[in-house]
Amino acid sequence: MTRVITIASGKGGVGKTTITANLGVALSHFGERTIVLDADIAMANLELILGMEGKSVTLHEVLSGEASIEDAIYEGPNGLRVVPAGISLEGLRNVKLERLEETLSHLIEDTDILLIDSPPGLEKDALAALAASDELILVTTPEVPTISDVLKTKIIASKLGVNIIGVVINREQHDKTFLTVDEIETILEIPVISIIPDDPEVSRASAFGEPIVIQNPKSPVTNAIMKLAADLLGEDYIPIEPDKKGVISQLIDGLMGRR
Repeated sequence: MTRVITIASGKGGVGKTTITANLGVALSHFGERTIVLDADIAMANLELILGMEGKSVTLHEVLSGEASIEDAIYEGPNGLRVVPAGISLEGLRNVKLERLEETLSHLIEDTDILLIDSPPGLEKDALAALAASDELILVTTPEVPTISDVLKTKIIASKLGVNIIGVVINREQHDKTFLTVDEIETILEIPVISIIPDDPEVSRASAFGEPIVIQNPKSPVTNAIMKLAADLLGEDYIPIEPDKKGVISQLIDGLMGRR
């Protein structure tokens, strides 16, 4: 049976799409037939993070009734299949959200896991993504305003009957001004299932259209995301330790201005 998991946040800018893209690649690594669908039809950027921009047929065309969903599925990194939302304003004008449920019903026929990258907030398109899912993962940073927003999303999802797997804390910096794991779990009343450390390499990888789990398989971020994927599948995962010599070499290169 296909698992339909929506990745959502209370607000934009918390790294939700980056985590969705990398988690999709990680799940494919474990042999799961995985599709990632960008449901953020107004502010799509999943295709940019995966280096797949400029596709001729996207979710815009599908929801406009101009193309079939089969034509909007593209091969991504690690065997991941991707349905980009499209970044054309012209394509956005004719989108009809009521077509989303039918579109998803076609996608689940030939996949093990369907990840839906939800729009942030609680507008109509975000609610449609929540309602279409069976399971939900919330993404937040450990800050009070962000937690407040994600709590609202959690409450709506609960009312819709969605099974909330837990929350991912992104960009953890071990800063005393941030909320602790215990505090976040107390506020949201759901478990923290992963803690992703803050790392500027994630943004650099996204800028070049390459997921961090592929660009740097030994990074702490990659290990955290791979562990999250393994946990979702009930699999074991042994973190890959960074090569100490490689770290020293990087330090020397930095001091010599070779980075």
